[in-house]
Amino acid sequence: MSGQLRQCPDGRLECDFPARLVLIANHQIYNDWLYLWWVSYTAGFHGHMYIILKQSLKWVPLVGPAMQFYSFIFMARKWSADQERMRYRLQKLKAKRKDPTGRFAGKGSSRLDPMWLLIFPEGTNLSRNTRAGSQRWSEKIGIPDTKHTILPRSTGLQFCLQELGDTVEYIYDCTIAYEHIPHGQYGQDIFTLRSVYFQGRVPKSVNMHWRRFKVSEIPVNDREKMDAWTVQRWREKDELLEHHLQTGRFPADERAVTFEDKNRKSTGAYIETNVRSKSPFEILQMTFPVLSALLIGRILMQVVSLATSWRKSNV
Repeated sequence: MSGQLRQCPDGRLECDFPARLVLIANHQIYNDWLYLWWVSYTAGFHGHMYIILKQSLKWVPLVGPAMQFYSFIFMARKWSADQERMRYRLQKLKAKRKDPTGRFAGKGSSRLDPMWLLIFPEGTNLSRNTRAGSQRWSEKIGIPDTKHTILPRSTGLQFCLQELGDTVEYIYDCTIAYEHIPHGQYGQDIFTLRSVYFQGRVPKSVNMHWRRFKVSEIPVNDREKMDAWTVQRWREKDELLEHHLQTGRFPADERAVTFEDKNRKSTGAYIETNVRSKSPFEILQMTFPVLSALLIGRILMQVVSLATSWRKSNV
C-alpha cells in the first residue's frame, strides 16, 4: 500500500488505487458497503463499483431500489442458483469495449472498463446469531473459530477471481471497525437501517485498515488452498480487530500515507478525515438518478391512485 493513501491540503482523502480490483472486507453492519463506496469515490471510481449482497436487501424500502439502480449483484446464497447469474455478470465485467476517444487505450482500440467488485466472504453481517453459526461451522470442519468476525467461505471469491482471470491484478482487503460499540454487543443492533437512514444515528467514526495481495500469488485454482488462504486472512483480521479493541486504533504503516497539508497536527501515520464530497454539486450529481427514479415512482403511484378513484366514482 506504499504511497497509495494521501491527505490533501484541505483534509480530504485521496486513494491512488487501480481502476480494476476485487475488494474484500469483513461485514459488521448493513452499511459497510456505503463507506467502502465512499473510498471508491476518493479514488475516482465510484461510478464503477459493483457490490455483491444478499438477496433480501433488494427489497429494503428506498435503499433497495437504489441498489438495483446502481447494478448491485444480489445473491440468494444458494450456489446452485447463484453460480450462473454471477458468471453472466462477471463475463460482462471483463468484456472489452471499443475506445473511440483514445483516452484509455488509443483511439479505435479496445479496453476494459473500470471495475471495483466488492464481496463480503462472510456472507452476512456480524451478529449474535451469525457468531453462533460460525462456531458451529468451526466445530463441524474442525478448525478454531474467530472472535470478532465470522469464518469466511471462499467459494464466491474463488469463482470471481477465476472468471475475471488476468483482468484484475490485485485484491484489496479492508478491515473495518466502528467505535462506541460496547463489548459483547454488535454494530448491526446499534446502527440499524432505520437508525441510519431515518433517525440520522450513524457511527461517529469508521476505522479502516487497508492492504493488498497480488492475484497471481493466490491459489485461485486449488479449492482447499484457496479456502485456507481466505481463512488465514480472516484470522489476521481478527488480530487487527483485537488490536483495535485494545488500543482504539489499527496498526499503521507510515510508508502507506502521504500528507500534503504542511500545517497538519501530527497524528502519526493515520489519516483522519471526514466523509464528504469535493463540492455539494457532486452529491446532487451522484444521487440524481436515484432521486429521479423515486420521483417517477411516486408520480406513477399517484396516477394509479387517481385512476382507481376515478374508476370507483364512475361505477
